[in-house]
Amino acid sequence: MAAEIVNPRSDSDASAEQETGAEPLDSFDPAFALHRGGKMAVQATVPVRDTEDLSLAYTPGVAKVCSAIAEQPDLVHDYTWKSSVVAVVTDGTAVLGLGDIGPEASLPVMEGKAILFKQFGGVDAVPIALNCTDADEIVETVVRLAPSFGGVNLEDISAPRCFEIERKLQERLDIPVFHDDQHGTAVVTLAALRNAARLSGRTLGELRAVISGAGAAGVAIAKMLVEAGIGDVAVADRKGVVSADRDDLTPVKRELAGFTNKAGLSGSLDAALSGADVFIGVSGGTVPEPAVASMAKGAFVFAMANPNPEVHPEVAHKYAAVVATGRSDFPNQINNVLAFPGIFAGALQVRASRITEGMKLAAAEALASVVGDDLAADYVIPSPFDERVAPAVTAAVAAAARAEGVARR
Repeated sequence: MAAEIVNPRSDSDASAEQETGAEPLDSFDPAFALHRGGKMAVQATVPVRDTEDLSLAYTPGVAKVCSAIAEQPDLVHDYTWKSSVVAVVTDGTAVLGLGDIGPEASLPVMEGKAILFKQFGGVDAVPIALNCTDADEIVETVVRLAPSFGGVNLEDISAPRCFEIERKLQERLDIPVFHDDQHGTAVVTLAALRNAARLSGRTLGELRAVISGAGAAGVAIAKMLVEAGIGDVAVADRKGVVSADRDDLTPVKRELAGFTNKAGLSGSLDAALSGADVFIGVSGGTVPEPAVASMAKGAFVFAMANPNPEVHPEVAHKYAAVVATGRSDFPNQINNVLAFPGIFAGALQVRASRITEGMKLAAAEALASVVGDDLAADYVIPSPFDERVAPAVTAAVAAAARAEGVARR
């Protein structure tokens, strides 16, 4: 399959618009023009030019391949697309900043994700929007679809169900299952933070971080920072710092309280920022300027909410040594496309049974290393269009999979 931008607008489309008198949306908005007809197409990888080609691509030749796979199931990886294609699965409940907009409305985003897989990692991907939101129903559906795919990328599924869905799928499937909203965000954040620390002559172990947001991204970032050796990290939700003394925590947040917040902070996010070295925003909302001003000298502000960062860069630059956002129009964009294409490419390359913490840490380190000697306050993370990114992440993930014993070739 080729994930390519197409625009199959037909004369009948124009006629229908003329008959109804409706002006086409894409007559005034280039986003609609780009999306007309969808952004993807399926393209054959072998020719079917004549009877001989047809007899090999389909019957009777295909029967030989089917029979061989029936006798040796592992051959499916060699003689079908399985080993090189990922299912991009959503239920449409947490789409970008739009929230629960349903499966149909999520499709433009899932198509976009699929073409990013292809463009930046050479990985084919198929968008699958499910018309169900029950966690067990989603799991059962994906398990039944799994024979067709080499990996599963979960996308835009609301917390806390996303944690349960990912865990259950990882338990039941022997292919990589990866929730990008969690782990892709965490990998890129860690890479940028490693370089920010290097720029300031510090190690991760010397830093205290505060994360705003205890949803999918916030929880995953906290876990990864702890795995990477952060000095301390506290996570705040709408009610304040997640701490063991709170009696209103979900199971996920109780677990989070168990491995974060060594300092025993409680109370508001603003209070927790006093003296902190790092702010990481994955929640939206606005952090008051005095709270930013109370951070330690030489602090880092990663305000990643889109389209409105929790701390506007103009404010952040007054107090922080390094500023990053989730936006492409400011330096240091924390963009998941830096991670997930290479992570899946590396996992598929070695036919990994799962994606481990070690593979994610290796991806973050490889991504950070791309910056190299060009490191600067406005360049702690490379551009998605840096052609070195995907190969570096792919190679690091493949090597880590072999080292951790989850590679099967």
